[in-house]
Amino acid sequence: MPFILGTHLSVSVFFFPFVFLTTDVIGQVYGRAMAKNFVFAGLLSISLFMLYSLIALVMPWSSDGLKFKDGFNAIFNLSLRMSLASLLAFFIAEYQDVIAFFFFKKKFNNHAFWLQSNLSNLWSQLLDTTIFMLVAFIGVYSLKTITLIAIPWWLYKVTMGFLYTPLSYLGIYFLKYERQSN
Repeated sequence: MPFILGTHLSVSVFFFPFVFLTTDVIGQVYGRAMAKNFVFAGLLSISLFMLYSLIALVMPWSSDGLKFKDGFNAIFNLSLRMSLASLLAFFIAEYQDVIAFFFFKKKFNNHAFWLQSNLSNLWSQLLDTTIFMLVAFIGVYSLKTITLIAIPWWLYKVTMGFLYTPLSYLGIYFLKYERQSN
C-alpha cells in the first residue's frame, strides 16, 4: 500500500506493533509464562488460518459459487514462501520480544513500562522485519533492495509501537482492575 514519501507498506506494519505491545501488557500483568502462552496462541491461530486457507483453495467449488472463485483465490492464494516468512518472523520475533521485555523489566527494576516496552519493541521489530524480508525476498531482490525496503518498514513499525504506548497503559489498567475485582 502506498504511504508517506513514496514508500510501500503492508497493513501489517500498522497492526503487528499492536500485537507486540499486547504481549508486553500481558507480560506486565500476568508474567512471562502467560506472555509466552499468548505468543503460542498467536502462532497456533496463524498456523490454523494458513492451513484452513490452503484446504479451502484445493477444495472443489460448487457450480453456483464459481463466480466468486477468482476473487477468493486472489485474496487467499498467498504464496507459501510469504506465509512461511510471516509465520517464522512472527514466532521468533515475538518470543524475542518476551525475552527482551523481561530483560529490560529487570534492568529498570520494573519501572518505566513505556521504556521497557519500546526498547523490546525496537529489537523485536528489527528481528521481525529482517527475518520476514530475508525469507520472503532473498533471491527475488538484491540485498540492497531488500535493505531499502526493510528500513522504512522497521521504522514505521517502531513508530507505530511508540504511538500505541498509551493504549498499553490503558490495557494494563483494565487487566489489573479486572484481576483485583475477581
